[in-house]
Amino acid sequence: MPQISAYQGRKVALLTQHGKEQVIAPALEPHLGCVVEHVTGFDTDQLGTFTRDVSRPGTQLEAARRKARKGIVLSGLSVGMASEGSFGPDPFSGMFPWNVELLIWIDDQMGLEVVGIAQGTARSGHLQTSDWGAIETFAVSEGFPQHQLVLRPNGQDDLRIYKGVADWARLKSCFLDCIAESSNRQVFVETDLRAFANPSRMQNIEQAARDLLQRLQSCCPACKTPGYWVTERQTGLPCAACGLPTSSYRNAVWTCLRCPHRSVQPRTDCDAADPKHCASCNP
Repeated sequence: MPQISAYQGRKVALLTQHGKEQVIAPALEPHLGCVVEHVTGFDTDQLGTFTRDVSRPGTQLEAARRKARKGIVLSGLSVGMASEGSFGPDPFSGMFPWNVELLIWIDDQMGLEVVGIAQGTARSGHLQTSDWGAIETFAVSEGFPQHQLVLRPNGQDDLRIYKGVADWARLKSCFLDCIAESSNRQVFVETDLRAFANPSRMQNIEQAARDLLQRLQSCCPACKTPGYWVTERQTGLPCAACGLPTSSYRNAVWTCLRCPHRSVQPRTDCDAADPKHCASCNP
């Protein structure tokens, strides 16, 4: 039975200016008993933007940690969280846009740092063109106007940026402005990746919150500290065809974030690996 009393009635700082509280709070509050306090007063774009006008220093996790720490300082609370997203090619084929969302939870009172993760396909396309018809086709393919767009004259590195493009009239107006401002008569258009402007990303943030919830509800059997989770997967699941060890994992190692307790638990969803993961059957 999950132990959820650790955060009953406690306030948790969430620093965001892009509406993430709308999906994070409902995912956590009813189950943890906490109160998510939306923290403002700091421009999180200073820590990096998806439009590349402000570069993000460090890793995705480090950026999320900086936001959470800033929220703790601004709110004066002992618990804070923040999310950070990244976009790139999918890890399977490298052919499709992919979104990874991290949601970090920092508890200075208990000395904990827990991270929820979600990932999936993304709306993060771009196009450079001088043709309005091509812009229209691109917009439809990217789910506009629900997914907002960003436009620039000339190319992707131009510092003149039109954000918040959320209806067809404004899209046409910004397109014409960019054409007029462009030295090469080209317009660069891309999907707006800010959370409130990108429903697909917001869904992944919600899933990251649900992953974080599972981790916070998993408590150490020895000391009851939240965040008891798998930290290692040991390979060696036997091949279903020849019985030799494979690269598929056989055991999961669960570790406490505070005390020395750890547990090695065998895999329960299957007892043999597909021969395609066997170096002997599929060299």
